[in-house]
Amino acid sequence: MSTTTATLRCGVVGVGKMGRHHARLWTQVAGCDLVGVVDSSAERRQQVTDQYGGKGHADVESLIEAGVDVVTIATPTVAHRAAAEKLLAAGVHCLIEKPLAPTPAEARAIADAAARSGAMLQVGHVVRYDPVMVAVRKLGLVPRFVEVDRVSPMTFRSVDVGVVLDMMIHDIDVLLMLFGAEPVEVKASAVSVLGEAEDVCNARLEFPRMADGYTPVANVTASRLAMKTERKIRVMSDDTYVSADFVDRKGTVARKGPNIAKIAEVRELLKQGADLSHLNFLDLLQVEPLGVEAGEPLRLQAEDFVDAIRTGRRPFVDAEDGFAAVRTADRIVAAARAAGSRMV
Repeated sequence: MSTTTATLRCGVVGVGKMGRHHARLWTQVAGCDLVGVVDSSAERRQQVTDQYGGKGHADVESLIEAGVDVVTIATPTVAHRAAAEKLLAAGVHCLIEKPLAPTPAEARAIADAAARSGAMLQVGHVVRYDPVMVAVRKLGLVPRFVEVDRVSPMTFRSVDVGVVLDMMIHDIDVLLMLFGAEPVEVKASAVSVLGEAEDVCNARLEFPRMADGYTPVANVTASRLAMKTERKIRVMSDDTYVSADFVDRKGTVARKGPNIAKIAEVRELLKQGADLSHLNFLDLLQVEPLGVEAGEPLRLQAEDFVDAIRTGRRPFVDAEDGFAAVRTADRIVAAARAAGSRMV
C-alpha cells in the first residue's frame, strides 16, 4: 500500500507508561489510525485498546499479519532488536524509543536491518523536538562550550540500563547534533548506588578541533538520585551565550555583538590595569528572553516522522544517529570504569 496519501495503519509494541502515550498520539496525528498494540500483558493490551481503539496482540508476528505500516517500539531497551528486526524485515516503518539498543553491537544490527529493508527508522530522541531545544537550534550557534545537567529523583523505571543510557542519552544526542560529530576524547566518572549500573555520571567530551585551532568541549551530568528534577543547557559560542531550562520552558540569550566596540575598549582598559569595578557587566551585552513556543515534543516527533515517511526524506534522527548516540554512551561508561569509578 502506498504511504504517500493513504491513511497509515499504526501500532505500538510495548504499552507501558511511554507506549500508552504513543498509542494516544497515533489516534491524534492526521492521516494515522491506531490499529493494534502488542504487549505481554493481556490486561495492559485491553486497557489501551479500550481507551484508544485498535486490537490487542500477544506478539509482533500477529500485529504484522494484521497489517500495519508504522509501529512505535516502546519496549524495554533489551527487547528493541528482536521487535525491530521482525518489523523492518516486513517493511514496516519503525519509531524506536531511545536508546536504540543497549549496546553498540545491537544498535549496529538494527541500523543494518533498516538499511536492508528500505523502511524508515527514527530513534525517539524526543529532546530534539522540545520547544526549548527548537528555540536553541534556531539561534544557529557554532558551539565552543556546552554544559548540560539532567537530574531527577529515582523513578524505578528503565532500571534495566544505567543512567547514561536511561537519561544522559538524551543529551548525548543533542550534543552530537550541536557539534555535528562524535567526540574525539571522552573522560568520565560515575557512581552506582542502588543497583549494578551507574546512577550518577559526569562526562567531559572533547569534539573535533575547529578551523581556528580551538577544541570545543561539552560537560554533561546525569543523575537519577537527585532531590528534585532539573534539566538545563548552557551553550557558548564566539558571540552568544544561551542558558535554557527545559522544566520551566524558558531561557535567556546574551549577545556581545551589538556592543563589540565597547567590549574591545573594556578589554584594552583591563590590559592597562584600569579599575573597572564601577561597570555592570550586563550592560555590555544585549540580553533577551529565548523565544520558546508551545508544543508537545512527542507529538511533534510523531508528525515529523509521518512527514518523512510520506515525502521520502531522511528522518530527523535516523538509525545512524541512534547508533552514534549509543556508541558514545558506551564510551562514556567505559571511560568511567577505566577511571576507577565506583561501579558494581
